[in-house]
Parts: sequence; C-alpha cells; structure tokens
Amino acid sequence: VQLQASGGGLVQAGGSLRLSCAASGRTFSRSNMAWFRQAPGKEREFVATITWSRDGSTYYADSVKGRFTISRDNAKNTVYLQMNSLKPEDTAVYYCAARAGSFAVWRAVDDYTTWGQGTLVTVSS
Repeated sequence: VQLQASGGGLVQAGGSLRLSCAASGRTFSRSNMAWFRQAPGKEREFVATITWSRDGSTYYADSVKGRFTISRDNAKNTVYLQMNSLKPEDTAVYYCAARAGSFAVWRAVDDYTTWGQGTLVTVSS
C-alpha cells in the first residue's frame, strides 16, 4: 500500500476540515488505517484509527473525541478524517498510516508499517 494525504489548510478556530488519504495497492481493504499528527517540536501522536473489520471499529485520542470522525470507503481506497470544532492546538502535520493483517486497535507509531507524506493543518485563533 502507498498513501497520499490531502485536504490540509488554514482554518479559523471553530471551523472544519476534511482530510483524505488515498491508497494504492490491493491490500487497503484488509488494512487497519489511522491518522497521526505531529506539531512543531513535539513527537508524533495518535489521533484516530479504523479497523478493516466488517463493522469498521473506530478509536480516538481523548483530545479529539467528539470532534473528529474517521471513516473509510473501500470502493475508493480512501480513508477520511472529518475534523470539526477545530482548536489552535490541533495545528500539526497530519499523517495517515496503514497496517495490514489482523484487525485490532493499533495506536502506537511503531504499529504502522506504511505512512503517507503528511498534510499541514493550521488553526488560527
């Protein structure tokens, strides 16, 4: 799987953005997908994940729960991150990641084997 993230930009606090991550390759439908983010001077952190199981189980970091929604469209080989009620502290480069194999909630950077190039989200106050 190769990943291409897009959809970042500049938005005011309280606004919304939708990030997309397009995947190439035949293993997308059997890959757990996730979004991470990295703010300047900070380590990369987990944001959200969705499994490839039939029910597409999702899991979120506490900091984004209730504001962000991860989803996937296997027909389009794409995973999305809908971000609402954005805050200045959400400013970061956002990365999508993939892990093929058994479905589970994977939250560590080292759990994922494939990464997109990142897309910058800037939230102004």
